[in-house]
Amino acid sequence: LDAIQNGDYGITDEGEAFDDAVNAAILDQERAGVDIISDGEMRRWYFVQSFYQHMQGLERQPDLRKVGVYGYDMPPRYRAVERIAVPDGLGIVEEYQYAHRIATRPLKVTCPGPLTLGIHIQLHDTSVYKDRLELTWEFAGVVNRELKALVDAGAEFIQIDEPSYAIIPGTPKDYLGIYNAAVEGVQAKLALHICFGNLGSRPRGPRRYAPLFPTFEEARADQFVLEFANREMREIEQVQAFCGEREVGLGVVDIKSFYLEPAAEIADRIREALQYIPPEKVYINPDCGFFQRVP
Repeated sequence: LDAIQNGDYGITDEGEAFDDAVNAAILDQERAGVDIISDGEMRRWYFVQSFYQHMQGLERQPDLRKVGVYGYDMPPRYRAVERIAVPDGLGIVEEYQYAHRIATRPLKVTCPGPLTLGIHIQLHDTSVYKDRLELTWEFAGVVNRELKALVDAGAEFIQIDEPSYAIIPGTPKDYLGIYNAAVEGVQAKLALHICFGNLGSRPRGPRRYAPLFPTFEEARADQFVLEFANREMREIEQVQAFCGEREVGLGVVDIKSFYLEPAAEIADRIREALQYIPPEKVYINPDCGFFQRVP
């Protein structure tokens, strides 16, 4: 990535590098027998940071810290100098189109939610957006357009990722309204992934789902994708009360730990969850994506 950002790669070089990375990610998943795969988000950097290159109206801010272990005060930060526009989309449609051409198994497409998309945009004044809620509503429209474009391109299963519910102050009612606006009219199977942040295997924010429910019973989602492994299966006995008749994307692999669980331990977690969730409603997932996995 550094070489690309420094201009050492040509356009073709860059495209080939990312294509090769996606090819490897898809092949790994298919060889492993994963039922529903993704492109590995190989064209993205640190989950959301590459999306800002698609946005107009932002000004890069000075870096807070460049030295030491990568932490929450090191990602690039921006400020809105005018209303944010994303005239050509976030690039997720193009990601899907490439993956769809080479994948031999069903695909799930992921998109950061409106709250998470704005996480690196600073609001030091109110000249453009009066508060973070107004900024997030702007991104609800951006996400909604991207999701509808994905459906038009053929996507059938889309996951919206929102770790920021645990990080940014707000109310579940606000979060619910913004999420439902982002998925309004999107004719696809929809999953909502709610986690507690992850940077270098470090979560950020209170790690409980109970404060979001029962408000999120009204979310237009076919599946909730939740993390349990790194929380020692906390709240698993409440998961059916949280999710109702929806499917559950069950996080049973802890990607925030140096410890590599043996298959038998993961199986025990699944059996524990099946005491509370009908098996036909269960999808097996890691807690979050493997990008931050400690070697």
